[in-house]
Amino acid sequence: MTIEKEEYQVCEACGVSGELGFIIKENDDTADVQIFAHGKDALEVELANYLALAKEVNANYKVETTPVDENSTELTARIQFECSAEKLIFELRSRSLAK
Repeated sequence: MTIEKEEYQVCEACGVSGELGFIIKENDDTADVQIFAHGKDALEVELANYLALAKEVNANYKVETTPVDENSTELTARIQFECSAEKLIFELRSRSLAK
């Protein structure tokens, strides 16, 4: 029995995704978002911007967030999409929201 090790070669189409720094992997459908602001209200306003964008990509997303209170300065959200491509689209489009 022999084991062949395949070396991946970059083709023209794959090179584009490689240059962007993203590789679409199976079951990689969850985006992690970290938001920094002062207080619960400010954090929730920023989160609403990300969730509006997620809804534009696919309205069937799921979200989990860390609990926040009036003194919180950070919120972490995990946004799960139906497929990896939707996550990638969200991550590329959300760059404009990051401050």
